[in-house]
Amino acid sequence: MRFVWAVVAFVLATVMIGAGIAQRTVLHAPKTASQAIEIDQEVPFILIDGAVFNTHDGSQTLRAQGEGTIFGAYGRTADMTAWLSTSDYVHVTVDDGDVVATTVSAPIPETPTDDSAAEDAPAADADAAAGGEAAGLSPVDSDLWLAQFQQEDVLIEALQLPEDVSMLVASDGTAPAPTELSLTWPTGATTPWAGPLMVGGGILMALGIVLYLLGLRHVRRSRGPRRKGLPLAETEPIDLSVVEADKGVISAAPTRRQISSGKRAFALVPVVAVSALLLSGCSADAWPRFDSTPTPTPSDTIIVPEGQGQPAVTETQAERILARISQQVADADEALDADAAAVRLTGPALAARQTNYSLRAKLDTEAPLDPVPATPLTTLLPQAYDGWPRTFMAVVEAEDGHATVMMAAQDDAWSDYKLVYTASLTAGASMNLAPPYVGAIAIEPSSPFLVLPPDQVSAAYADVLDKGEASEYSQYFDLESDAFLAQMASNRADRLKTFEETGKETGTLTFSAAAGAQAPVSLATLDSGAIVAVTVNDSDTVMATDEDAVIKLDDSPRVQTLTGATQSAVGFTTVFADQLFFFVPAQSSSERIQVLGYTSNILSAKVEKE
Repeated sequence: MRFVWAVVAFVLATVMIGAGIAQRTVLHAPKTASQAIEIDQEVPFILIDGAVFNTHDGSQTLRAQGEGTIFGAYGRTADMTAWLSTSDYVHVTVDDGDVVATTVSAPIPETPTDDSAAEDAPAADADAAAGGEAAGLSPVDSDLWLAQFQQEDVLIEALQLPEDVSMLVASDGTAPAPTELSLTWPTGATTPWAGPLMVGGGILMALGIVLYLLGLRHVRRSRGPRRKGLPLAETEPIDLSVVEADKGVISAAPTRRQISSGKRAFALVPVVAVSALLLSGCSADAWPRFDSTPTPTPSDTIIVPEGQGQPAVTETQAERILARISQQVADADEALDADAAAVRLTGPALAARQTNYSLRAKLDTEAPLDPVPATPLTTLLPQAYDGWPRTFMAVVEAEDGHATVMMAAQDDAWSDYKLVYTASLTAGASMNLAPPYVGAIAIEPSSPFLVLPPDQVSAAYADVLDKGEASEYSQYFDLESDAFLAQMASNRADRLKTFEETGKETGTLTFSAAAGAQAPVSLATLDSGAIVAVTVNDSDTVMATDEDAVIKLDDSPRVQTLTGATQSAVGFTTVFADQLFFFVPAQSSSERIQVLGYTSNILSAKVEKE
């Protein structure tokens, strides 16, 4: 019976090992699936739709081959097509399950009828409109891209793109894009039972060998009847080797114990060898996986309004944009170059820098403005909008606890993001914002759904700065927690006291505030309120009241530098630009408008005329 079980074990072992080896060889499916993309026309750009990347499950690997530098970038499909709307390109899509490449031609630009129309055209069409040859769009470092890559001759990138994200492949925007393109995906083909089958077969083979040896032993012990010999004393067994030695015969045959141990050692060698061989050929995908499903962590439910667009930027994208802005502004600060600053600044943020550069060029005592911080980004609220212009709000907090709040805007698909507003965040400022992956809609300047429409906040707050609690708008603002109002009131009182001690008899010092010219930027909060950024121009006017009096600027080098005058018989006006961030609650709310951040910089000065 032992031989029967040994044969059964050998047969099962052979079947299992054979099945395991077959799974790893002849029955093994391909590990990857590939798709060649045929491009038969030379164009500067190739756009591969997200649907092409998702024709197979799993991660995607793009391979592009050509001569020279190969550029690749991916972003939201709507942003990509908007950016490419002025250029010829090949759009690779999926049609009825087949990957097809379609050439998209740029519209022929209309001849502009005036200078303003020419200014509105993107850079790629400017030369063409002027009668010259278009230089092409450079895809490098566009703020629209979620990520970009550059390699020489061959570009290979592992990706994980969703359906609504597309890949742009180009050279430099002018030369033809590489046409040798292919995509590969892992098929996920594994052989999870190959390892158990081969190892199990090895175990059965070892078991069969053991059963076979046990069968041999049993046969030897049961060889039929033997003759009876003389009775032997139970305590004195006969040792045949001794007897033979006494007779002068030396036996060369080993004892039974030696024979048995030798056979066992000989039998274990092939078992160990086969097991080691099988185990060495089994990789991780030859074994079943029993990964436990992670328990999802509950999170707050955010209901996205129907029809709301995609967030303008992601967190990674915003960090990259802020880093570029910070570097560009730092270079402009060092060179005192207002044109360089205008590449990444606009509105009140640029105006403050321009004035500072003018003062620093002539005054050694004038300090530079604070640099634009880039990291760490602690708060991001992008506008949820698919068109242009679009904006986002960011808060960057330094290690010392000082936090800067900024509003950046992008005019069109070809423009860089520029800082419009920047201010220091007040201590304890609280904002109920949507997560960055949801974003927020922009609030119309004349929206009636807030305590005050955004386009009235600046003028109303200017009136509060001048009149305090006597202002008709004071009821809308939280004056008790307003650090900027307290600072302005204290500053005005100190300056007025100093003036009265020196020039009260010959002149007057008055203060006034007015809404700035820059349009407000507003983004909605989760409690139906809005974050509103505005400017207020705060003016100091010194006027002479005595015909024989002359107002000198001995103690005002900044005003002297900006006006180019040292004295005036009439007077001087100095304007400071205040950049302010407010939380404006909903009209139905019992809360009041709160100041979240502020900064104040000298803007201009002029000599008054009679």
